[in-house]
Formats: sequence, structure tokens, C-alpha cells
Amino acid sequence: MKKIAVLTSGGDSPGMNAAIRAVVRRGIFKKMEVIGVKHGYQGLMDGDYVPLGLGSVGDIIQRGGTILQTARCEAFKELAGQRLALNRLKDSGIEGLVVIGGDGSFNGALALTRLEFPTIGIPGTIDNDIACTDMTLGFDTAVNTVIDAIDKIRDTATSHDRTYVVEVMGRHAGDIALWSGLAGGAESVLIPETEMNMDDIVARLLASQKRGKKHSIIIVAEGVSTGHKIGEVIHERTGFETRVTVLGHIQRGGSPSAYDRMLGSQMGAKAVDLLAEGERGKMVGIQNNQMVAVDLSDALSQEHKLSLPLYELARSLSI
Repeated sequence: MKKIAVLTSGGDSPGMNAAIRAVVRRGIFKKMEVIGVKHGYQGLMDGDYVPLGLGSVGDIIQRGGTILQTARCEAFKELAGQRLALNRLKDSGIEGLVVIGGDGSFNGALALTRLEFPTIGIPGTIDNDIACTDMTLGFDTAVNTVIDAIDKIRDTATSHDRTYVVEVMGRHAGDIALWSGLAGGAESVLIPETEMNMDDIVARLLASQKRGKKHSIIIVAEGVSTGHKIGEVIHERTGFETRVTVLGHIQRGGSPSAYDRMLGSQMGAKAVDLLAEGERGKMVGIQNNQMVAVDLSDALSQEHKLSLPLYELARSLSI
């Protein structure tokens, strides 16, 4: 394989640039020409390709977002769009593709694989909601961003004797809420994987007040409810002065953590190695601190499972 391409698709996540850098430099190390595809699958269909050299990826490992830009593309979900992209790739002499993104991006990668085009996926999503990997690219940075916000919010919550509800990302997966809630010492964590019990939350708040604690932090994943609705219920049932913070897209931005830079570097290099070895239709993952290659179909068909023991630990420590 002499010429490969790399694209980012779906929501951006910190560490994508580290992975792009690794794909480019590992590819060049292996005597390959590396092409960057701008704006995800839309760019793949449009032929929006740029050559990437060593200098192209200099000084990007510390940058958040993605230098290739990203977009969601409805047209690529259709066979006609996939065939158009395939023809563009072949006309450009590209022999393999690395796709960095989440499950939607992987569906596109799997579609190209089924059209006999070698494609490898790298799980890049802050939600950590991809199966067959212990961690996804960007999750660690997102959690640290939330932790930083919680620490600041607790300062003002303590000063004013207030209860704060902090809404974090996680429509279908509660990993960000759980990890940040546990590491941030939250009094309650609401996640999609467990049934919301407002009676329990209110009881915990009242018990805390009874023993003299006058401030609390409640973390809620967006897939459970809105922070404002939870805040209204808490205020109505306790009378506590309650404030709500919705962190939103701040969780996606920022310089990637050391862990995400390491993870992106390892995954990017592994993806190139797999293409060089003739592999296709694989996802690079990390399991027990080791890089692994699993079938994209397995990563898409299996359900990501949040660690319920971590959830029980968070509950037991927040009494």
C-alpha cells in the first residue's frame, strides 16, 4: 500500500489531531503518501483532498478539535453517495482509509469495507460510548474539563450555601457524568443507564443538610433530563436555593490531556500498521492497556457497558 487517506467525522473530540499526526508520520515512516480529507464524508464525496507531509502536522498534537474539520453527511448514508466516494478515492490513487469518529462514522467506514475498500476506524468521541474499547479518544480530556468546572462551581456553592445542578453531555451514555461525579465528589449522579430516583436525591440532600452541610453538587447526563428540570424539582421539594449550569460544548474543546495525546498517537500508528498488513474493516481499540484490532461490525453491534460498580462506588462515597 503506497497511498492512504485520513478523515475525521461526526462530533470533534480532543486528541483527533494527535491521531491525524500519528497517521501521517507513521505512514511516511512506512514510505506511504498520506492524504487528508477535509469535512468528513462530504469531503470524501466532493474530492476535497489535501496532501499531508511532516510539516503539515507539526505543532498540532496539543490542539483540540481537528485540522481536517468535520461534518455530518446524510448523502453518504445512501449507496449512491458511497459509490461516489469510492470512485473519488480510486481516481486519486488512494488505497486505504483511516476514519476517526464515533458510531455514525464507523457505519460509513463499514459501508466502504463492504464495497471492498480497505478502511480502519479509530474511536474518537468524548462520550466513551463505543464497544470493544476501554476508552475512546477525547473522553479523558472531556472528563477533566468537567472536573475543572465542578471544582470552580463548588467554590461558589460553598460561599453561598447553594445546591448546584451541573448538566453534562451523554445522551445515551453516562460515562462523563459518572467519572466526573465520582472524581468531583458530587452528592448525586444521574445517568441514562439507571432509573432516575428523585426521592433518593431529595432524601440525600435533606440528610446532608441535617448533618450541617449546606451546599451540594448534582451531576446529570443530558440523556436523563435537563439540568433546569432537575433543579426545579429540587427547589420545589427542598426549598434550597438552587442554580443550574449547562456545560454544553465546552466539553468538546480544549487542549487534549496527556492521556489523549498518547492514545491518539498509539491508535493512529496502529491504524496505519493494520492497513500496511492488509487488514480492513477493523477498529483500533485499547483493552487492558494494549492496542487491539476488532471488527467494526462487532464494535457497532455490541453495546457499550458503563461500569455499574463505579456507579455504586460513587453512591457509597457521597453519603
